Amino acid sequence: MTRYPAYATTVIGAYSVPDWFEALDRLMAVGQLSMASMADAQFRATEAAMLDQGLAGIDVVTGGEMHRRTHNRHSPPNAMLNHFWQKIPAFQGPTRPLPITAHDPNVFHPAATCSGRISDTIDLGLAEEFATVSALTAQPVKITMTGPHMLSKVTYDEFYGDIGRMMTDVAKLLRHNFKLLTDEGCKYIQIDEPLFTMSSEEEVGEAVAAINLAIERIPGDVHVSTHVCQGNYAVGKEYDAQIGHRYFDTGRYKADLICQIECGSYMIEHDMAGHFEACLGDKQLGVGAVDVQDPQAETGEVVAERIARLAWLTPEQTVITSSCGFNHLPRSVAAGKLRAMSAAKQILGG
Repeated sequence: MTRYPAYATTVIGAYSVPDWFEALDRLMAVGQLSMASMADAQFRATEAAMLDQGLAGIDVVTGGEMHRRTHNRHSPPNAMLNHFWQKIPAFQGPTRPLPITAHDPNVFHPAATCSGRISDTIDLGLAEEFATVSALTAQPVKITMTGPHMLSKVTYDEFYGDIGRMMTDVAKLLRHNFKLLTDEGCKYIQIDEPLFTMSSEEEVGEAVAAINLAIERIPGDVHVSTHVCQGNYAVGKEYDAQIGHRYFDTGRYKADLICQIECGSYMIEHDMAGHFEACLGDKQLGVGAVDVQDPQAETGEVVAERIARLAWLTPEQTVITSSCGFNHLPRSVAAGKLRAMSAAKQILGG
């Protein structure tokens, strides 16, 4: 599998979502704005995300996942789940609240109900997203996709009765879409899985097998990453006191199982990097040295120092990234964090 250059910079995926998205969504709800107009706003926000990454000198960029949201900057409708449920007939129907963490029973996600078999022939729009974003930049473009565990875990399952079986079918669907994506020319793919720490060893083992099934046919000139975090809950009073918590950090950090995913790199939070020292092998590590739960932009020196602490990690294995997505942060802060990543690369000699 192809590799990132030493100290390459990349974002996890989501970029700063304008707060006016919510106002536009309300206008759509009362018939004063068309979905076509909302799509135009999403595209303009995508252009802004690409501009900020380009000006900051980010090496591998994303479209910011802007088209995956029509509403909230952080909470549901969520770009990781709702956007894809709406494309999969097995998940059609109203959502219901589902508790998602033992940390706090009052934290929930409006979960879809799976009432039938998940087909492996559905086009999730990843290839179209790649074509759209690639037309806006000469930089390499990464496309992100929610992993089989997250898509299966935050669900009311009324068909499979077994999360392992469900994840297998989700993996087959992802494998189909990754084929469409690589046929379009995409060279960087990222799978997102935030719920490993809170889940059982057996369940994570099944998830690892499902991810390996999803990526088993990806060409060798494509780099696949797996992003693992413990929950990105927003900072600020407007998020009802969900400030700086890792709601999914309630169990053993399973780096040994994560490293059984046969991808090229793992994108993780910088303070979790030590778990990988004994099991990383020759894989690369995306060190999330930019903290998305900090409402202030770091300096390049701070980011570089966080990475330099990992004396066991070689430059050739090091990718510079953030701990999670920037969706909930103001654009000025997100742009500052991008600049800090590039500055850290220069300090470290990349």
